[in-house]
Amino acid sequence: MTPDIPALVCARLAAAGDLPLPGRGRTGERWRTLTTWSHDHLVAGRLLEAHADATAILTELGHAPPEPGQWWGVWAAEPPRPQVVGVRRDATTWILDGTKPWCSGAGWCSHALVTVRDADAPDERHLVAVDLAHPGVRNEPRWANAGMADSRTWSVHFSSVPARHVAPGAGYLDRPGFWHGGAGVAACWLGGAYAVADALLTTGRDDPLTRAHAGRVDATLTAARWAMTAAAAELDADPDDLLAARIRALQVRALVERTAAAVIDDVGRALGAGPLCQDPGHAASVADLSVYVRQSHGDRDLAALGALVLGQEP
Repeated sequence: MTPDIPALVCARLAAAGDLPLPGRGRTGERWRTLTTWSHDHLVAGRLLEAHADATAILTELGHAPPEPGQWWGVWAAEPPRPQVVGVRRDATTWILDGTKPWCSGAGWCSHALVTVRDADAPDERHLVAVDLAHPGVRNEPRWANAGMADSRTWSVHFSSVPARHVAPGAGYLDRPGFWHGGAGVAACWLGGAYAVADALLTTGRDDPLTRAHAGRVDATLTAARWAMTAAAAELDADPDDLLAARIRALQVRALVERTAAAVIDDVGRALGAGPLCQDPGHAASVADLSVYVRQSHGDRDLAALGALVLGQEP
């Protein structure tokens, strides 16, 4: 039975707004909560993480956080095409036109932080806040994979939609908080890996090979959990170091991405095709996690990390 995603998310939106902000001394608690929510249901956890990230972004950039009853997304994918272009009406109001791809929660979110291009300076990006109730907002449902299909990650079209300016692109991207948010996504991936592991860790089988796979999965998950805990402590100790924040985010994302792949493989090798074909919950967990971790840029992120640790990039 397909869960009621909006009901799951709305039941926790108030708690999402109350999450500790990253870098304020309780980042570990924030990430553990994201892991728990994503363990319970990865799609809901992913949508809640975006709302929590929007809260952190708005607060850090000096704006009011989401109001009770609102559901925010962060729509910041920037492929070469398509793009959303903004025309400045005054110091705070922009008018948006164009298409933004990869918008999770489309049709559900009440508001979103959206990256746009300046019509007068197309190379410049800006972050704006949009009330999605405007009639010029139109969703394009299109998703081919079963994984994360319930997240409504669609393209959204904007036609003369007003928006409130939040920050120039540098103000959004060139700050430690951007990377703190990226590391928080890994906490969600870890929750998804725990969900996949549940099928093995509760299987009830008692044979040497099953025990070996269970031991390896437990050790793999525990190492990732310890790494996230240590990373949160490092972050809280020095939240304003931009270079350290960038390296840390790339490190934990790479580690948890590999953890997710290892857990999917070990659970599949231990249990065979049965749960994938006969257990809808497990099948959804594997499919969702397999797609969600591809939000990582894979080897490109590893190359970026390598350049940083080798001192080849400022």
